[in-house]
Amino acid sequence: MKGLPIIGTVLMLAAVATMAGLGVWQLQRADWKNSLLASYEAARDKPAISYPVVPVEDDPSYFRRSSVNCLEVLDWRAVSGRNANGQAGWAHIAHCKTSGGEGPGAHIVAGWSKSPEDPEWGGGPVDGIVAPDSQYMVRLVASEPVAGLQKSQEPSTDDVPNNHMAYAVQWFLFAGIALVIYFLALRGRNKAASQA
Repeated sequence: MKGLPIIGTVLMLAAVATMAGLGVWQLQRADWKNSLLASYEAARDKPAISYPVVPVEDDPSYFRRSSVNCLEVLDWRAVSGRNANGQAGWAHIAHCKTSGGEGPGAHIVAGWSKSPEDPEWGGGPVDGIVAPDSQYMVRLVASEPVAGLQKSQEPSTDDVPNNHMAYAVQWFLFAGIALVIYFLALRGRNKAASQA
């Protein structure tokens, strides 16, 4: 092509290389997430563990069976959730005191109801499954609901986002579209210059 703009071409190629690199990175993240989800699925068959009062970010023990003794309910929060039958409503999460010290305690999904009002439960031993929590990293989803609530839907790996492959495709498409647009613009520029 005549009169190829050097600076524009270099910038364009750098942008395309960056987008392609991001696509490759997302492919690597997809492999990592698939391995992580496989380990979460395998965790269901492992023996029960002590509740991770201070969870480790690299290994938060998701989907392991555990138990905790809620000595006292310090606070409640209601979040959107589903019951064991898949009906939408409110999951009731108790922030529990678990020892005499000033620790983080435990967050327990005590059950489900149609109303966001706090249930009447003062604490006690709870068995369940460790699940992700958007605010506190982990929470325990009770296997059996406390009095006055229905059983909450069990945590599932299907609820863990895994969209890295879609992001990779997007980045590769962005790179390809950018190249096509750039070469069409160059062709139009050269055509206009040859007609002048």
